[in-house]
Amino acid sequence: MGLWGRLRGRTPGRGTLDRGSGRADVAHLEQFVATRRGVEGYVEPRTAVTETTIVLVAADGEWTRRRIDGPGTGRRLSRELGIPVYDAQVTGYPQRMRDWSKKKDHPPRSPR
Repeated sequence: MGLWGRLRGRTPGRGTLDRGSGRADVAHLEQFVATRRGVEGYVEPRTAVTETTIVLVAADGEWTRRRIDGPGTGRRLSRELGIPVYDAQVTGYPQRMRDWSKKKDHPPRSPR
């Protein structure tokens, strides 16, 4: 087969620089929901660097991010876990998530 024959009909690769999701990712998400209250899911799109991810945000703003196999998986998983799910590109992230991250990175100083 010639060069053109090999190239014709090929679909572009789905490769990213990231690994795919695994059972450990799903187990972590399930554990997060089971041990936090008011959890919501935010599905993030696949990029050239990472696969599709879901961010879970608890009522207090604590959050976690894990890989998933696609947006449909995020919606299905959220339905199974009984939590609302949003498209992060459409809704953005809740302010409580940013507040929690800021507080975690810069804990309040004790008065002198």
